[in-house]
Amino acid sequence: MKKFAYLFLVLLLPSFLSCKGKSSDEPIKVDIPVPLGDPFIMLYDNVYYAYGTNAEDGIEVYTSEDLEYWKKAENLALHKSNSWGDKWFWAPEVYYIKEKNKFFMYYTANEHICVATADSPLGPFVQPEKKPMLESEKCIDNSLFIDSEGKPWLYFDRFNDGLNIWVAELESDLTTIKTSTMRKCINVSQEWETVWPRVNEGPFVMKHNGLYYMTYSANSYESQFYGIGFATAASPNGPWTKYASNPIFQKPQDLVGVGHSAMFKDKSGKQRIVFHAHRSKESIHPRGMYISDVAFTNDAVPVMKVSDNFIKAKIKR
Repeated sequence: MKKFAYLFLVLLLPSFLSCKGKSSDEPIKVDIPVPLGDPFIMLYDNVYYAYGTNAEDGIEVYTSEDLEYWKKAENLALHKSNSWGDKWFWAPEVYYIKEKNKFFMYYTANEHICVATADSPLGPFVQPEKKPMLESEKCIDNSLFIDSEGKPWLYFDRFNDGLNIWVAELESDLTTIKTSTMRKCINVSQEWETVWPRVNEGPFVMKHNGLYYMTYSANSYESQFYGIGFATAASPNGPWTKYASNPIFQKPQDLVGVGHSAMFKDKSGKQRIVFHAHRSKESIHPRGMYISDVAFTNDAVPVMKVSDNFIKAKIKR
């Protein structure tokens, strides 16, 4: 009996030492996808912050050091108690505005576009005046772009012909739309966009070599043929011309329903794109967050390319 007990302890000891050497506070890396639809990533102070559609009561935030493993913050970045609207908190984008020393979150609530501010990327984001940016009509997917001249523009979806993308100038407060400047950018106009008509949504604008690029998504997010296209313009105000060979990203590898993207620079300065995809070919929700590389060709009008080799963002616990 003693010999058996001794043998048992010898066999157990390596396992015991292995467990003892690992702190119980050390996060465990697992393969659970980060469950964010309409994702957005901001790099601030050498930390990546991800926001997206998922929570019923507001907007979640995750943090990462390497883009692959993410940790969910204990509290919502935005809670509905600090916002106009009480449901459907969608498509957040967060920007640090140095001149104002504030973080601005542009998001949708109750199918109206809103903006809230905070002193930290973790929040709490608060609307000082609880109202939509456009009170008179439903709009979604508002996205900020500030040109090199410092002029702020807001891109968003209107429901006045299916879903189509519009732009307007903002006042210097970055919260007030100059309604007289509202102008249509793009609507459904290419054959690949008509699988589930009529949707052009999720705009994001960036500048490359003096040309403005707008990525957008077409077909319903529920469709496996949801995908990403782009358009170009010489001015943030347009007119916009769609790339004739759109989509540039649709059903990569075994993913379906890919779209609602946004771009950012990583720690090395590389251009990246973040997007969501369906949970599987059989189920849409919860959608997962993925990250890929963006490159441009050397053509007279450079073509935007998205790599099929993507990172699956996973939860770190």
